[in-house]
Amino acid sequence: MTPEIRAAPAPRPKIIVVTTAMLVFISFWRAAAIVLCDMASTVYYIGGIVEQAIGKAAPWYIGAVMLFAYAVRGVYIESCAMFVRGGVYRVVKEAMGGTLAKLSVSALMFDYVLTGPISGVSAGQYIVGLANELFHVVHLPVAIPTAAGSAAIAIAITLYFWRQNVFGIEESSDKAMKIMGVTSVMVVVMVAWCSLTLWMRGATLPPFELHLSDDALGWLAGTGWEKRVGSFGILIAFGHSILAMSGEESLAQVNREIAHPKVPNLIRAGLVIFLFTMLTTGLVSFFAVMIIPDDVRMSTYGDNLVGGLAMYMVGPLSVRLVLRAFVVVVGFLILAGAVNTAIVGSNGVLNRVAEDGVMPDWFRLPHRRYGTTHRIINLVVGLQVFTILASRGNVYALGEAYAFGVVWSFVFKALSMVVLRFKDRRPREWRVPINVKLGRWELPVGLVLIFLVLLATALVNLVTKRVATEWGVVFTLVFFGIFWLSERMHHRHGAALNHLEKFNVRYTAELEPEAIAVRPGCKVVAVRDPNNLRHLDRALHEAEGEDVDVVVPTVKIDRELVATGSNPNFSPDEQAVFTAVVNLAEKHGKTVVPLVLTSNDLFFAIARTAQELGAREVILGRSGKLAPDAQAESFAIRWGAVEPDPNRELTVRIVTQREDLRFAL
Repeated sequence: MTPEIRAAPAPRPKIIVVTTAMLVFISFWRAAAIVLCDMASTVYYIGGIVEQAIGKAAPWYIGAVMLFAYAVRGVYIESCAMFVRGGVYRVVKEAMGGTLAKLSVSALMFDYVLTGPISGVSAGQYIVGLANELFHVVHLPVAIPTAAGSAAIAIAITLYFWRQNVFGIEESSDKAMKIMGVTSVMVVVMVAWCSLTLWMRGATLPPFELHLSDDALGWLAGTGWEKRVGSFGILIAFGHSILAMSGEESLAQVNREIAHPKVPNLIRAGLVIFLFTMLTTGLVSFFAVMIIPDDVRMSTYGDNLVGGLAMYMVGPLSVRLVLRAFVVVVGFLILAGAVNTAIVGSNGVLNRVAEDGVMPDWFRLPHRRYGTTHRIINLVVGLQVFTILASRGNVYALGEAYAFGVVWSFVFKALSMVVLRFKDRRPREWRVPINVKLGRWELPVGLVLIFLVLLATALVNLVTKRVATEWGVVFTLVFFGIFWLSERMHHRHGAALNHLEKFNVRYTAELEPEAIAVRPGCKVVAVRDPNNLRHLDRALHEAEGEDVDVVVPTVKIDRELVATGSNPNFSPDEQAVFTAVVNLAEKHGKTVVPLVLTSNDLFFAIARTAQELGAREVILGRSGKLAPDAQAESFAIRWGAVEPDPNRELTVRIVTQREDLRFAL
């Protein structure tokens, strides 16, 4: 019997190695670093923008926004606990439908398209300012034009991170970690030195009294409402500080790549972000008002408060100049990192939109070498470069405008989570605190309060931020129109509504562990039905605590298979299977290696794969035709045909919802 079994499946299985877009998982430190490159970068320009609008009380409102940001972050953590891809679009669509989802993501794109340019231009201004100052010190008759030089540097930064994101998130997150490491050193030095300065000189806290400029009041200038209703003036000041909270959506976008355990790691990332932003954006804003003299703070250092802070601390002038140069270099790095964060966040948002048929599938086709959605990245970077050129380096206008997108996306997100508390009452792994039980209903008091604060702030900003309202409304409506037309055209051509992941396909006749980056001792989990992946779910859960690779093959049966050398097709059936596999892998935060095997014998193909990869375990789902004992026996016969070493041990498991049967071969 043995010779017949060896001869039957003579042709070797033909193999397709499948890769998907950016299925690389990162630690919560890396996730926090990506978001912080956006949120923490605002320390370099937020103080000047807010003080110009509301006066010396600015640090109190910036600190209040940093505290409130932690509450808003809770909304994002709860949404990510419900949906792996828990950004604004997915959550708003789930709660309130596609139209409002497209509107909310259009507003969010306004934020992302402006975040990169304002950070890049601001970084350029720091570098140009430092260069011109050095030229003056050494008496060189050279001066770099501030606007043109800043725009050129901003474009160079944008193109650099465009290249890194095309390579993949692992490389770009590594850059973010390095940037935040250097920034942490600067923060420690600045906080310690500022504290010493205050101890030696003494100081008073900034006043609470508001001095709202006409620009800060927008269309309300001259009405006196901010004086007649004190709380209204406070809300106006809070609204002018809200741009310090940009970056929350990026946390939802990188959630897909956060490693196991996903939700606890997301919570840890949120805490790291909170502590760091309070020490930078919050605390440094207080130091700037308390240390820099009033007569030069806004006139000389309005766009460079951190640099001015370095110049007015205790110590010799030469040492303070070195500190200022260090501050400028770090500022350049973190502001450049914010450009990267804007690209990562935009890519994530537009991927969610494209998956739903609102953008053509062409945008989601992954790069053949790097597996990234490079066409979406190209679109985002093109818009950012256009914005840099169109803005002519006006940081204040960019800063005022981009808060429009972020606050309205927060409003839609918070409202959607309130709706989902009543619409979808499944247990959550984590929820926003303060929930009151009323009979069989639960009132999400915490969520509702967050939503009301966001809504009130957004409505006040509509009438006080003229530039943001005018440009934000136009941009949002244009983007909404593009999404609407694209979706109509997509559906008119009969495109399927079900989301299928886009994959790269590589054909190979030999399955070598080194070629697919699989180490010996891996798990081989055979899959076939996208609706029956309980065994893969269990394997990934077990692998979360083990340092082991997971290989996921599916076998295409071809009864007429002969060794012709032709490549098998990667059909929509395999695409559907591996879309489900990728979604499950993202949920667990575990990397998998998908394979398509073409053979005339299912068990032979799986056995040969396990043998060639040096697997220690093969996990199968329950067959609809064979009993578990018959499945194990069929596999054991094929294993004996392909494994020359009779002493090699292999465990075969057949896993169902209720059973986990193990067979030692």
